[in-house]
Amino acid sequence: MTEPTIPLSVLDLSPISSGRTGSDALKESIALAQTAERLGYARYWVAEHHNLPSVASSSPVVMIASIAAATSTIRVGAGGIMLPNHAPLQVAETFRVLEALHPGRIDLGLGRAPGTDQLTAFALRRSKEAVAADDFPQQYAELLAYVHGFPKDHPFAPISAQPNDTPLPPIWILGSSMYGAQAAGLLGTAFAFAGHFGNADPGEAMDAYRQTFRPNGMPESLTEPHSMLAVSAIVSDDADRATALGRAAALSTVRLRQNSPGPLPSPEEAAAHEWTELDERMVATFAHFTSVGTPDEVLRRIRMRGVACGADELMVTTNIHDAAERQHSYELLMSADRSQ
Repeated sequence: MTEPTIPLSVLDLSPISSGRTGSDALKESIALAQTAERLGYARYWVAEHHNLPSVASSSPVVMIASIAAATSTIRVGAGGIMLPNHAPLQVAETFRVLEALHPGRIDLGLGRAPGTDQLTAFALRRSKEAVAADDFPQQYAELLAYVHGFPKDHPFAPISAQPNDTPLPPIWILGSSMYGAQAAGLLGTAFAFAGHFGNADPGEAMDAYRQTFRPNGMPESLTEPHSMLAVSAIVSDDADRATALGRAAALSTVRLRQNSPGPLPSPEEAAAHEWTELDERMVATFAHFTSVGTPDEVLRRIRMRGVACGADELMVTTNIHDAAERQHSYELLMSADRSQ
């Protein structure tokens, strides 16, 4: 029995591989985006992370502009902008500029997590109060008001985000918990669940989103819920090679969880690593987040995950040390998808 087809997209963290630099990672992201467009992936989103030696995606706005300029048809977006790290006016202005330059191709994904540790969050937000604040709904409302207008008695009423002849791109709320799901539903936006690391059950989160969804009445708003599940996948023609690639990605996760993050290791480095019992327990704990194997096998697994939670789209993130092998993983996955 053939699994239902679900549109596939790419989530890119611009991983920094051992022996390579952050500059290399950013250039590799642009090359991967061009490959993703050629292969027929629907969207290409870049993440926001700070102070991580394994991740170069610290400035999603710059990467969106660069990738959109280097491509012509694929949708490019933020997965996401961590709204508490930014002034809402700045976000409204930036994404109106991007939409004006690349009309109909930009997505604005918004998250509420810092995307980093507490000290770096303090450096970004400049006060302990801002780090501790839980005012995402207020920030979101302020962002929209710079486009659609404030009440006349609001102190920011004279301010509008320029260019004012351009709408905001479609907004997605990102989440790895029930909070994000319910927020997306109540705010009437599309919802993207972080199934590549989120601890909440994706099915429960998607159900909560659909149950709480209500149109927000804004121009070009959604009339029905629309959701996407982000998944981690590693694909190779050879099952043994896929396993080796998966072990390298697992070692990167172990190091991150042990508060010793570093560049993405190669399969050879992972094979030479002295795996402790604690390491292996951590690998087992997080194994369900990543689908590893041959193309048809991985495609079946991620489709099953999407169907199980009722996702309308799937977004795939792939952490592989070698840039060419990473591109090939996406090629194999899309080829399997097209052949079914």
